[in-house]
Amino acid sequence: MSDRAALLKGIRAWLVFFVVCLVLSGATAFPLVHELRWAEELLHALSADAHLPGLTGWIERVRAGLDEADAEYPFLLYGTDWLAFAHLVIAVAFYGPYRDPVRNIWVVEFGMIACAGIVPLALICGPIRGIPFWWSLIDMSFGVFGIIPLAVVRQKIKRLEALTAPVTSLMLSR
Repeated sequence: MSDRAALLKGIRAWLVFFVVCLVLSGATAFPLVHELRWAEELLHALSADAHLPGLTGWIERVRAGLDEADAEYPFLLYGTDWLAFAHLVIAVAFYGPYRDPVRNIWVVEFGMIACAGIVPLALICGPIRGIPFWWSLIDMSFGVFGIIPLAVVRQKIKRLEALTAPVTSLMLSR
């Protein structure tokens, strides 16, 4: 296998991994009410109240808020539907770098910027919305862990670009 083919295969594998994570993250925003009920039941079944009272209390509070919103103001949950949709749309954008990584490196860089933006968003909006700091750390981890595969992809694309640059410049000079 040539260096170019190996790089392309690695780029595509990392992109598929990132897109799958993005889709799963987005898809979980649709059934939030049910997920929080399941999470609360699981925490109680595991007797997490004794070991992780902050987590159990927070999940109970969020579940109660979602139950009330769902019963009295279901249109508020429409915002989480849009959140899920945004994840899915962003995932589709990564088809560009999958197909032609060098030409579409900007999508990967955009994704890296978005991942970096999660940190200030969580640090600013978390306290404003009454989110516990430890939960904001969990939210920030999505950006921190999300940027890792994208940084790997960007590095591989730069190496691929360096391999294909001589061929491209030869074709342009003719």
